[in-house]
This record gives sequence, C-alpha cells and structure tokens, in this order.
Amino acid sequence: MPRTLDIQTNSFPIDGTFTISRGAKTEAEVITCTLVEEGAHGLGECVPYRRYGETMESVFAQIEAARPLIEAGISRSDLLSAMPPGAARNAVDCALWDLEAKQTGDSVAARLGLSAPQPLTTAYTISLGEPEVMAAQAREHAGRALLKVKVGTGDDESRIRAVRAAAPDAEIILDANEGWPEAVLERHLNIAAQAGVALVEQPLPAGRDGLLAEIRRPLLVCADESVHHTGDLASLADRYDAINIKLDKTGGLTEALTMKAEAERLGFSIMIGCMVGTSLAMAPAVLLAQNADFVDLDGPLLLARDREPGLRYAASLVFPPETTLWG
Repeated sequence: MPRTLDIQTNSFPIDGTFTISRGAKTEAEVITCTLVEEGAHGLGECVPYRRYGETMESVFAQIEAARPLIEAGISRSDLLSAMPPGAARNAVDCALWDLEAKQTGDSVAARLGLSAPQPLTTAYTISLGEPEVMAAQAREHAGRALLKVKVGTGDDESRIRAVRAAAPDAEIILDANEGWPEAVLERHLNIAAQAGVALVEQPLPAGRDGLLAEIRRPLLVCADESVHHTGDLASLADRYDAINIKLDKTGGLTEALTMKAEAERLGFSIMIGCMVGTSLAMAPAVLLAQNADFVDLDGPLLLARDREPGLRYAASLVFPPETTLWG
C-alpha cells in the first residue's frame, strides 16, 4: 500500500495572551502532517512563524508541493535536500520519525540510544508587560525552578528587578527577542548579571549583532533568531555563548541532532526551545533536550487546551513522550 499524506490546520487557544517584544497573540496556529503506510500512522506538528517569513498558507503550500516526493517514500536524509529548513520540513521530518517507529516497533528514544529518557526541568514563560504585571506573574509561578522572562524594550531594568524580587529563588532566563537597542545593551546585560540571571537570549537583531563580539559579556548570551541550522554555527562563535535549537527552525529532528552535536563540539551551551505549540510539537524536542543545558518546552502549558493524549507536566518537570503521543 502506498504512503499517503494528510495535512491539517489546527488552532489552539492560548490561556490569556502571549506577548513578546514583537507583538501579542491569543491562539497557537499549527499544521499537522499525518503519514499513513501499511496501516501505521506517523504524526508531526509545526508552527509557522511570521518572523521568518512563514504563514499558515505558505507552509501548507510548501508541504503540499512536496507531496509527490513524500508519498513516493522519500527518506529523512533525502528530505534534508528536498526541502529547506523551516516549519514545513519539521512537520514532515517528525512524521517520518514517528512512522518509522510505528512500523519497526523501535521507539525513537531507543533509536537515539536513550534507553531511559529522563524528565527535564523546563522553563515557564512570563509574557512581556508592565513591571508590576510581570512581577505578579512571576510571583504566581515563583515555585518553579526556571522562569523565562520576556523583555525587549529600551528600559527593562524595572522589569528585571521586579521579576527577580517576586521570584528570588528561581533560575531566570531573559528573552529580548531582538528588542534591545545597542545603546542599552551593556547596561541591561550588567543589570541582568547583578540580578543573578543565568542567560540572555537574542538581545540584538539577527544580522546586526556584531556588537556582542566587541563587549565584555558578564553572563551567557544565547542566539535564537540568529541561528537556524548547522551552517550558521561557526560564524556565531565570537558573539554568542549558547544557541537555542528549535525544530521549527532547523526543519526537524534529523537536522537538529546534527546541529546539537556540532554546537557541542564548538563549545556552545545548548538550549532546546519551542514555538507555542501542542504536546505533539514538544515530544521530539524532549528527546533532543536530554542532557541540554537549558530546556524551554512549555508550549502546552501556555494553552487553554492541549492535544489528547499530551505530554505529562508536573511542577517544573516535563516527562518523555509516551509512544501513544509520538515516537
């Protein structure tokens, strides 16, 4: 029986509003690929991201254009050259991993050499807002081990200090989403270091981040928008200490595994992150995140409802996926 591909668009409401320096949204729009072959089903989810020129329509069309190759039985290795990095390839690649696991009976975890993948401490995201609002969010979640705090304005000192005061024991990541002007970069980095922040993500715009190579960095600075796939890594070594690997950027787990290995070889600290999606999108990332330095896979926690079955979350932990969900 030939392989068939089904492409679906889905929308999941966010619990409240998710706000970063580039804007706010109230729902997560995702695309789900289902591959069926000889009675086995493989699933993959992606989240198109406008910052990278993607829309639901463009990503759907990209997957549809690749349908002949996908249904003809393309391999994951050949997919790397047949489709560019990005959300579309991610959904197909992850569906192929899941399909292979279902067909062979060997879980993805086992194929990756993870005999017993462990639960991981994941960040929980505090949306950008006025300092007192962010402090209230941080206070509500102060018992979590790791908070990821959205910043990205010309004056974030009050936000940093308010969140730290509200959650004195939590490890904190700041994510500026390219929003810090060069004029405040060193000041904000120093304030973050004074507040005991562990890491700052993408303070300057991608392509305009050369200043990071010229200043003293008092804490880890992590590339997100500046890094997408393995080929980006070597050029970033002088300005970043860590990289954020997201499957929707790399174009799937296959490329992400290669990228992670090369980043470790180059001496980068590793963060495994996500877009705001469901447990289906997080599942392969949880396996990728085993032994990562920072894990930010809280997408389902930000939703008003998740897929069923979903990942198990307990306190600050996210647990490896059951094979009924993925892999």
